[in-house]
Amino acid sequence: MPPKKADEGEQKGAARFGRVKNNLKMGLLGLPNVGKSSLFNLLTEQSIAAENYPFCTIDPNESRCPVPDERYDFLCNMWNPPSKYPAYLHVTDIAGLVRGASEGAGLGNAFLSHVAAVDGLFHVVRAFDNDEVVHVDDSVDPVRDLETIQMELCKKDLDYLSRAEADAIKDVKKTPNMKLPLHFYSTFEKVKELLQANKPVRDAEWTAKEVELIMEKMPNLLTSKPMIYLVNLSAADFQRKKNKWLAKIHQWVQEHGGGPMIPISVQFEQKLWELRENPTALQAYLEETKCASALPKVIVTGYKELNLIYYFTAGETEVRCWTILKGTLAPQAAGVIHTDFERGFIKAEVVAFDDFKRLTTTKGMAEVKAAGRYRQEGKAYVVEDGDIIHFQFNVTAKKK
Repeated sequence: MPPKKADEGEQKGAARFGRVKNNLKMGLLGLPNVGKSSLFNLLTEQSIAAENYPFCTIDPNESRCPVPDERYDFLCNMWNPPSKYPAYLHVTDIAGLVRGASEGAGLGNAFLSHVAAVDGLFHVVRAFDNDEVVHVDDSVDPVRDLETIQMELCKKDLDYLSRAEADAIKDVKKTPNMKLPLHFYSTFEKVKELLQANKPVRDAEWTAKEVELIMEKMPNLLTSKPMIYLVNLSAADFQRKKNKWLAKIHQWVQEHGGGPMIPISVQFEQKLWELRENPTALQAYLEETKCASALPKVIVTGYKELNLIYYFTAGETEVRCWTILKGTLAPQAAGVIHTDFERGFIKAEVVAFDDFKRLTTTKGMAEVKAAGRYRQEGKAYVVEDGDIIHFQFNVTAKKK
């Protein structure tokens, strides 16, 4: 007898929770004085305050940073249009969290509401010693710091979970003929058990039905957000690619929900920033240290963890990246440009970037068309990352 097919509702690996929108944001999370605001400044090239005392950041600062992409650079160099618009990652610098925040300590609920307002998190972890930079707990212990933040997020989620469950039951009682789905209580219990064990909601395998219920009934769970761990090293440790805490941090991450872990050094990045207007000195420093900036990897990873991709429009007047969620259909992708494009969608004329680069020696699509790589796609087409698209639409089409 052949093996029984897996339940089509099963979703293996990390579940995708969160808002179904294109303008998603990453937040910089961590204890005070771990390098969040300095990193935010470097990412967004702004001069946000980054002083050496706790709670320098109170209200969250928001900005955006361009997503580095050689494909975009290639198109810009080919067309050299007057208008160039890359993809952007939106980033929020959140005030430092302290032990007891879930019960009101430090900035308490204000801080946690700022976490709730973003869609993914860069967790900045301090792994450098420096007597001149105050640590909120007087000593550097990244694993302890990781435990502190996860515990506070789980506690806040437990409080939210009990209210969300009560609200859902109340809605059913006052609505005739309304029933809760059969997996309602089991899903809530599964979430509760994870949080009580100080584990994030993302640290489990969820069926598609469970994901749908969580997004509908408890959409503001903090620990359902994707997490990227940025380990802030001293410049010396970053250059020699060694640090006594890295293995311990990696083990902790794998045991508590997983997620990308990227070693960085704000100290090293600041040196690069200081040399930015002296290309000769900058190149000499890079050759001397045999290191490169980690910021491009941080930005690209953040964009990917939000489940975002983009397609290109390219021509004489403009090269532009259009951000969409992975899995978006052609009409909805067209709607990112203008609602009329979606409403009056006829077809999408598409070429994959790799085909365009391989086949094209001059501006235009003539060589791509001659090679049979220029396709016409309809309403069911799922847009792929890096597609170059021209949409055909009829603006007189009536709304249905």
